[in-house]
Amino acid sequence: MSGKISLVGIGPGHHDHMTGRALAAIAEADVVVGYSTYIKLVADLLEGKEVIRKGMTEELDRAVNALERAREGKKVALISSGDSGVYGMAGPTYEVLFQAGWTPDSDIAVEVVPGASAINACAALVGAPLTHDFCSISLSDLLTPWPVIARRLDAVAAADFVVALYNPKSGRRTQQIVQAQQLFLRHRRPDTPVAVVKSAYRRRERIELTTLAHMSECDIGMLTTVLIGNSHTFVQHGLMVTPRGYANKYDLDDGGNTRSGEKPGRSLSTGLLGWMANLRADHAEGASAAALAAQHRLPADYIEAVLAAPAEEESAAAAPLEEAQE
Repeated sequence: MSGKISLVGIGPGHHDHMTGRALAAIAEADVVVGYSTYIKLVADLLEGKEVIRKGMTEELDRAVNALERAREGKKVALISSGDSGVYGMAGPTYEVLFQAGWTPDSDIAVEVVPGASAINACAALVGAPLTHDFCSISLSDLLTPWPVIARRLDAVAAADFVVALYNPKSGRRTQQIVQAQQLFLRHRRPDTPVAVVKSAYRRRERIELTTLAHMSECDIGMLTTVLIGNSHTFVQHGLMVTPRGYANKYDLDDGGNTRSGEKPGRSLSTGLLGWMANLRADHAEGASAAALAAQHRLPADYIEAVLAAPAEEESAAAAPLEEAQE
């Protein structure tokens, strides 16, 4: 008897923000399994279905229950808020399946149905903070040692990523957000923009724009996502925006014309090949690899490898213009 497990990301929870496939997967299901809070968000879709509600920290139980019902030949929707593959149930479920000997050729089908993660929902509410490189880090130390989390925080803060902090605080975990703030202040200005978004697109939604210096003073809990801007992020008219970098190449005060030394559709003059050429020139003029490493805040052995590699030239052939990935 063939069953199926659909790992469904329901986004923030409102129907307007769920994908058509997510709605269909729940409609097709005989059984719906999920954290009790998420079950409440889709309660009006569950008439006539077996519903298995679980509490916080019972993720593996949810996966086991889903597998048990699928073995009975039932269609199971295992729901996560946001996206099931982003701090959601997709990973734990695959772990349980593999432990049970499941393979993709087994008689239980598995489908991952994507949804809008909290990072997307929160960003949409506050403007456009994720327009350049970003990452997410969970502050929950229930499963991850704090030194691992702290090293990641320090690394991304130094690398100038826009960062989304998931699981920033709970009733028993109150100091993690303070420690994160301290680590970021080692590398970022105190006035770095921060957005604190609670319950995005839900009934108790709350948005607070603040700064890194005051971040830990905000009303933060388990349903909050904290967005920390990079060195270029700004707030204007109540909107938090991270520039994509067009001003590096185009003069926005001159009708968007290309700046001197730059070419439309080509890498910046300070892109990889231009930077390598300048690096070699500086080295030829007497700058040591160690000094160049310190100047560019890069590992010395990496600088040495770049200097030792054969020089490359950007192809002048009639290749199609490169476009920034959207």
